[in-house]
Amino acid sequence: MTRFAYFCGHEQWQPEQLLKHGRLAKEAGFDMLVASEHFHPWVDDASASGYCWSTLGGLTQSAPGLHLSTGVTTPLWRYHPALVAQAAATVDRMSGGLFNLGVGTGENINEGPLGYHFPKYKERSERMSEALDIMRRLLDGEKLTYEGKYYQTDRAKLYSPPTGPVPIWMAAGGPKSATMAGQKAQGVIVSVKDPKDTFEKVIEPARKAAAELDRPKPMVMASRWTILANDDEEAWKALYSWRGLRAPGRLEAVDPQTLRERADELPREEILGRYSQCKSAADIIEVYRPLVETIEADVVTLQMASTDQEGLIKLLGEEVLPELRKMAEKVKGS
Repeated sequence: MTRFAYFCGHEQWQPEQLLKHGRLAKEAGFDMLVASEHFHPWVDDASASGYCWSTLGGLTQSAPGLHLSTGVTTPLWRYHPALVAQAAATVDRMSGGLFNLGVGTGENINEGPLGYHFPKYKERSERMSEALDIMRRLLDGEKLTYEGKYYQTDRAKLYSPPTGPVPIWMAAGGPKSATMAGQKAQGVIVSVKDPKDTFEKVIEPARKAAAELDRPKPMVMASRWTILANDDEEAWKALYSWRGLRAPGRLEAVDPQTLRERADELPREEILGRYSQCKSAADIIEVYRPLVETIEADVVTLQMASTDQEGLIKLLGEEVLPELRKMAEKVKGS
């Protein structure tokens, strides 16, 4: 069964607002909440940056019964992988066994402000390989002594273990990360621009890697950034907290002010052109159709912004989710 997730963006909304959004998303009929995990936001003038793990604990109470996921956390610098496993196990217990751990190799905007060196992909990938081993083994109940190149543990054990298996899903934008996800994680997280490209560069390599090790086919969580607005002026207002996300040098930047300045130097239409833009529920349905019909994602995350976020959630529940569910049932039944 396809799950539909609402995206809780810590870079725009304060945590108390996200708790309300989570409750509204549950009332609207969403199955899942995906929460971003950042230290710094993407701009410095219209932003927020709450602590995701605290928000997730609150969401278990404000939106009980919904599946939860980080989208995504980085278990490589700010957090030792064992601490991420501990946090995941805690949220899993609080949610009644409904937590999924989404991880990725991160951005410097979250690590650099705390004095960490943010290396090239090769080291980030090596670190993630070790982190996946440590988190999986701890979440599976092992008392772990581990001696890696980057991380060590000495008889580490989770004494508040999860209630059951906690899936680990790894974000991937290309075949290298996708291959690791297939080898060591239970699922892959993809941000879809071109569905065919996503299939060839991410989903197929992940499935191939899993099959070669006789592992189960990895689950797929697919998202797409979408703006609901009647015109470009309204779209810019809706996107204001996120405009640095598509600025040059996103992975290397430390200061949100830098990304805000770079974004504001670009023509607005260039920034807006990097997001899907919708005017109606029908438009939204068409934007997410490929994630359901072509990608056949196990989780479809509606990652959206509007000048009226609460109204957007209501619209999604009344007019969008029912149609996407019908679409998913038809695909799964075929």
